Amino acid sequence: MENMTTAIEDRYQAELKQSDIDHHTPTAGAMAGHIVANLVVLANKLQQAKWYVKGPERFSLKPEFNLLMKTTQNQRDELGERLLAEGEIVPSTTSAFTEYAMLEEAGQNKYQTASWLVNNFVHDFETNNLFVTRAIKLSEKEDRPALTQYLTTLLFESRKTIADLQAYLGNDARTGLDDEDDDDED
Repeated sequence: MENMTTAIEDRYQAELKQSDIDHHTPTAGAMAGHIVANLVVLANKLQQAKWYVKGPERFSLKPEFNLLMKTTQNQRDELGERLLAEGEIVPSTTSAFTEYAMLEEAGQNKYQTASWLVNNFVHDFETNNLFVTRAIKLSEKEDRPALTQYLTTLLFESRKTIADLQAYLGNDARTGLDDEDDDDED
């Protein structure tokens, strides 16, 4: 039994070492690992919003947040399956999700307004898209067409979600997302 435990620990340590290498010289797999972690955090945030959204918007947003949460969970699972098929290691622990996610969650968010929550999700999807577009470029460079195809679909789905959330706020799809620094130049 001790040999089995040692072998498992050795494999895990090799995984951690390779993960560190991949994140210092980005690969499509490493970028996709960030996407998986972001999707985990995003699903948690959507769950919180579904439970706590208040005001007259609750009746329209609660089912929408639920649908987005389930879609996000499915995307995470599908991306994980594709990464495994490509021979990649997929983040699968809370500590890995915490380390690799670039989205932030906070208990205080449950007290925010419905519009604030929607706007925050717009920016979360946009932040995740930074990793998706980078992973697409890397997967093309690494000649991984199946991964490129899925990531391209994921990017489209995310952009459509952003457009829908922006429309809820009365905005065009890219309002507040493109050229945000231009506002500082006035």
